[in-house]
Amino acid sequence: MDTEFYRMKRLPPYVIAEVNAMRHAARQAGRDIIDLGMGNPDLPPPQHVLDKLCEVAQKPNAHGYSQSKGIPGLRRAQANYYGRRFGVELDPEREVVVTMGSKEGLASLATAITAPGDVILAPNPSYPIHTFGFIVAGASIRSVPTTPDENYWKALDAAMAFTVPRPTVLIVNFPSNPTAEVVDLTFYERLVAWAKENRIWVISDLAYSELYFDGKPTPSILQVPGAKDVAVEFTSLSKTFSMAGWRIGFAVGNREMIAALTRVKSYLDYGAFTPIQAAACAALNGPQDIVERNRQLYHKRRDVMVEAFGRAGWEIPPPRASMFAWVPLPPALKHMGSLEFAKQLLTHADVAVAPGVGFGEQGEGFVRIAMVENEQRLRQAARNIRRYLQQMGVNTSAA
Repeated sequence: MDTEFYRMKRLPPYVIAEVNAMRHAARQAGRDIIDLGMGNPDLPPPQHVLDKLCEVAQKPNAHGYSQSKGIPGLRRAQANYYGRRFGVELDPEREVVVTMGSKEGLASLATAITAPGDVILAPNPSYPIHTFGFIVAGASIRSVPTTPDENYWKALDAAMAFTVPRPTVLIVNFPSNPTAEVVDLTFYERLVAWAKENRIWVISDLAYSELYFDGKPTPSILQVPGAKDVAVEFTSLSKTFSMAGWRIGFAVGNREMIAALTRVKSYLDYGAFTPIQAAACAALNGPQDIVERNRQLYHKRRDVMVEAFGRAGWEIPPPRASMFAWVPLPPALKHMGSLEFAKQLLTHADVAVAPGVGFGEQGEGFVRIAMVENEQRLRQAARNIRRYLQQMGVNTSAA
């Protein structure tokens, strides 16, 4: 019996899982690990959302199968959110589908629109589902840069000119996970025009739309006139409302791609638990002060982290958005590589970070730091790291 399953052979070992296993073992041994590795919010959802969950869960008819594409009220709530936030009009019936988090949605869309041998353009470094969702579906990946400068556009044009078969999908993710880079609406205007000229679909991952720190709200690609001709966009309640474990996300935009995703999902799932979907409606339709409070909280954590780590001898480039910092390894320790450096921090400083190589080979030389611990813990992490750097002979006196 052949146990060399085809798709398993296409999936390399998950590098970040190696650090996660070490973190788990350390905690099992009783060590106090400051976990800055996974983007797992440490804050609770709003109270009115929890109240709605409990209220609907008490109803006897709330426990059967739900709707795979999402209950109508939740699809309308997401359409209303896009109208308020971006000035984008969406048809809740044909341009919105609820997903079990954006990760499941991206993977299901890849299954829906990918033929074996298709070529997908994906950023490198990138969030792993942006590439491996399509690899599992049978596609090949051609990497393009993450940084949205002129080299980005040259790379796109080269990919279309020299790749056989021609790429069918381009994935973009701004604010970026892991690099925290941002773009403005002018970038999306150019991107939509390029996609139409090259007859290519665009998938935008906008999971960090509400975590911006420079006063300039993050735009949506769908704000560009005609963007729905070529683009779909994924968002999530995970970070905006601290509802990561609830697994509620959305895909909106192009009707053909939304229809394909909806059809595939109808074969795969019955939708999220109805009380969770009802509570998600309460999040989107109810008071929005939590959004600004969370933004300010992550902004403050960013400033504390940059200041404390800098004094510890490790300079942190301040991210302009998201809940992550994309940080070069200390120059004196760059020879280690990101995986070994992450292991060393866990072993000797009790601090977990994500090795950059886990997001693609272009991530080597960096680690991703998640701002998911409170300010006191961030300062403690900085003290632990300072001791480790001193043990390694790194000069921290100037910090």
